[in-house]
Amino acid sequence: MNVSFKSIQSKIKDPNFLSLAGNGSMAVLGMVIMATIYRALSVKDAGIWIFFQSSLVFVDTFRTGFLVTAFVKFYSGSTEKRKEEVIGSTWYVASLITGFFMILNIPALFALHFVSNPGLLFFMKWFAINLIFTLPSLVAMCIAQGELRFDRLLYLRISGNGLFFVLLLILIYFDKASLDTVIYANLLSSLITSLLSLFAGWSKISNFLKKTASCSKELYHFGKYTVGTSISASLFKTSDTLIIYYFLPNALAIYNLGNRLMEVVEIPLRSFAATALPRLSSAYNQAKKSEVIKIMKEYVGVLTILLVPVFILTFIFAGFIVGIIGGKQYIDTEAGTQAANVLRFFMGFALIYPADRFFAVTLDAIHKPRINFVKVLIMLAVNISTDFIGVLLFKNVYGITLATVFPILTGAIIGFWAIQKYQTFRLLEMYRSGFSNLKTMYQKGISKQNRVS
Repeated sequence: MNVSFKSIQSKIKDPNFLSLAGNGSMAVLGMVIMATIYRALSVKDAGIWIFFQSSLVFVDTFRTGFLVTAFVKFYSGSTEKRKEEVIGSTWYVASLITGFFMILNIPALFALHFVSNPGLLFFMKWFAINLIFTLPSLVAMCIAQGELRFDRLLYLRISGNGLFFVLLLILIYFDKASLDTVIYANLLSSLITSLLSLFAGWSKISNFLKKTASCSKELYHFGKYTVGTSISASLFKTSDTLIIYYFLPNALAIYNLGNRLMEVVEIPLRSFAATALPRLSSAYNQAKKSEVIKIMKEYVGVLTILLVPVFILTFIFAGFIVGIIGGKQYIDTEAGTQAANVLRFFMGFALIYPADRFFAVTLDAIHKPRINFVKVLIMLAVNISTDFIGVLLFKNVYGITLATVFPILTGAIIGFWAIQKYQTFRLLEMYRSGFSNLKTMYQKGISKQNRVS
């Protein structure tokens, strides 16, 4: 019994499990918070809040896109002195970016009475202070990921979103929920989370003075490509949405339903990518080429093989899944059939996702962010052109859905080609490695069960 408990403990402490649990729980909590917002605010105010959050996420991409990948890449596997230098320089660059948006916001505040759009007005009033309040927690999250402390990362996320949810419930209970009180609750939860990271020492602000000009420049030159990659990648779904809305407006809800269900694939991919980057960066920083490729092959192979049964189950039960999420208008209807087929197509393409995603992570780890940036621009161009061709040929939602495979394949091919220049390997080796790792994990699990019994 004691061995079994220790086995459970070790699994819970595993970085991959913690990262997956963190992303999964935050996705669920995010949906619960949004559902609560819809019930707490009027339709108009809920729309303003969604606009504010969407705009804030886009603006904050300039910070997170610049810093997160760059920090992990330079921090992992470095000496203690180098780590302190990277932390200090990250604080410095993050403060500069935040200060830039603060300065940008000052003239906007004086122009508020000229703005008539309520969503834009609300955003101009509150976005800068939100960026200030989240600065320490952002750096703390970078450090947590760099140190593979996904337990700490989970605490920080729960502190921010969990406290905001609790404050929302309190506002609703006392019938005080309004757009202004909701933003106060959001800012208070962000501030408390940042104070927690400061007082607990997780943000390591004491290293601020250990920043160096050379390290700050390294972060900047690396980050200018990763932020470009992040922003360009965010335009993928936007371009699909705009093209569908213009040519096939009645099909947008159908497409989005099938696409939204792909979170079941995106959550584990994001989670394992977060644990892979520190490992890959550490191996690269220690000049272990073969180890870099070995780690990459393990992640691609294992995740691709695990997606196969998910694809089979989704293909069989797609109609049932769509009906549960979409409601009665998607049960035994043409719209439901189309949404289910969209989901089947996407799940089939998802078998390529691990290769594309982890080739990209590996390119960042081996200090090739520029290739990733150019790759994403090429993928975006392929996505838009094939979307138009798909619409013209099929004149329905299937055209754009089928077109999705081309940018994914393009990204995987470019990534494979670029990594070959660093260290050669064969595609089949990834899937053999994945099968071998899964077989080893299964045998270890059986062995532990036999020892317990």
